[in-house]
Amino acid sequence: MIDWRQHLVRKSDISGGQLCAAGTRIQVTVILANMADGLTREELQKQYPSLRPEHLDAALAYAAALAEEEVILPLSGL
Repeated sequence: MIDWRQHLVRKSDISGGQLCAAGTRIQVTVILANMADGLTREELQKQYPSLRPEHLDAALAYAAALAEEEVILPLSGL
């Protein structure tokens, strides 16, 4: 799996300190939300030309790392 830390950065003076694709102001939350909405990698890169394939891979790796740390509680009634 790609090391997301090499391609995503958080700087207090860029996008309010939100995690962004390195070298851009595109927030990881924007990348992930668009992917969750069904945009393809190609559509995302067309919409945000500064995004590189490794940014998208890193955003997914970051989301996977967060999911591994999250404790999922069962829904009531199941």
